[in-house]
Amino acid sequence: MSAANKTAQLPRLLSRATKLATPATARLAAIRASARQFSTVRVSATPSVRVQQRYAKPNRALRQYSSKSYPDHQIVGMPALSPTMTQGNVGQWQKSVGDKIEPGDVLVEIETDKAQMDFEFQEEGYLAKILAPTGTKDLSIDSPVAIIVEDEADVAAFADYTLDAAKSEAKPAEPAAQPAPPAQAESAPATPACRDQAGTKRRPGTMAKEKGIDLKQVKGSGPRGRIVKADIESYVASGATAKAAPAAAAAPEAPAAKAPAAAKAPAAAPTATSAGFTDIPLTNMRKVIAERLTVAKSTVPHYYLTQNITMDNVMKLRKSLNEAANGVYKLSLNDFIIKAAASALRDVPEVNSSWQGEFIRQHHHADIAVAAATPAGLITPIVKTCDAKGLKSISSEVRDLVARARANKLKPEEFQGGSFTISNLGMFGISSFSAIINPPHAAILSVGTTETRLVLDESSEKGFKAVENMSVQLSADHRVADGAVGAQFLKAFKGYLENPLTLLL
Repeated sequence: MSAANKTAQLPRLLSRATKLATPATARLAAIRASARQFSTVRVSATPSVRVQQRYAKPNRALRQYSSKSYPDHQIVGMPALSPTMTQGNVGQWQKSVGDKIEPGDVLVEIETDKAQMDFEFQEEGYLAKILAPTGTKDLSIDSPVAIIVEDEADVAAFADYTLDAAKSEAKPAEPAAQPAPPAQAESAPATPACRDQAGTKRRPGTMAKEKGIDLKQVKGSGPRGRIVKADIESYVASGATAKAAPAAAAAPEAPAAKAPAAAKAPAAAPTATSAGFTDIPLTNMRKVIAERLTVAKSTVPHYYLTQNITMDNVMKLRKSLNEAANGVYKLSLNDFIIKAAASALRDVPEVNSSWQGEFIRQHHHADIAVAAATPAGLITPIVKTCDAKGLKSISSEVRDLVARARANKLKPEEFQGGSFTISNLGMFGISSFSAIINPPHAAILSVGTTETRLVLDESSEKGFKAVENMSVQLSADHRVADGAVGAQFLKAFKGYLENPLTLLL
């Protein structure tokens, strides 16, 4: 190549080298800027398309622009108020349509798998529509329950808003250019595709499904008996679907009719029959109790140990402390039992453990779950760090937790977790019973009533004496604590109750 040709090509080569030297990040930024400009133009040209979608995790709310000329709003979903909650029931609404909502206000009461809890909304706005009235049951997590708007003037626009509209808006928008997947009817002849008036390619199977037609009832006129579009249209024109129409229409109406009925019946009402029995609907709590106890009894290898304890010294100390309290506090025998169990767990930490599948977790503090009966079912509020608390603190905390448990006002952290469980049926006159372990706890202590018994006493003139006796039984998980370990726990527990002054050390 001549020198003149090389000189002529020099500018072109320099230009190419300059382009190659441009950093890739700069070119990528230019491409993104161009894409944003194109997206903005597209949205402004079609304002009816949903252009914003945001999830507010604390409230399970979806902020969006409606495609049906509704103002900007949030769809509030059923919240997950406990880690094990998969569905919930709607209790009493604390706000009415049109009410202003401040962050932290209680919006509605939700019945979870454990208790009835307050759902606190964490954003500001106005309640525009209640989609799940009081009494609605078995709503899965994130199912729409209400509509929230920012401006009070927008509330009236949602008077005719329906649950179906909320569900359709909550679904992600499908790309316009994405063709619908072909639908094939089971055990039906192969059908060629046809096109509708808009030119969209559709199969007769899809048309039949939309019109509620059973392809087995349609006679095909195409090659080898295939069903074509004309066969579907002829079948519809003949009125053969008239009989099936009422039945098909009844199905979608059933869910819609469920909401008004639920609004009239806030609580599950027993169903009386003429057969001499009553069917009582299950609450979420009862379902969870049934499930967890069935799993515990069938999968946890239980063993049982029984111990009799003389309670005379405890009863004397309790009486003395209550008299000195001057009404400031009132200790119960159960308070002494909880404290003695916590002290025994400190001495035998193997029992203060939980089964975690791949390992055993040994807890550093005695967080004792106390079984409490409520109108809705059994719940176990937790008295934390009992080993570090005195009798007065334990007594006060137990009373508060049980009262709030029966009023369905416990927080999730107040009844979930723990390291040991106590179930006391002594106040019902039960002498002894075998309790089911509360997984993942390693053990549960069942406590019976205190009874007067005669025992041998060589120091007495009669040769015997009357004592107050209490029977307890330990149900333990053999995977975590062997029988000898359980026996050591009961020995320590008995020692603290028969010499209760050691609890004050």
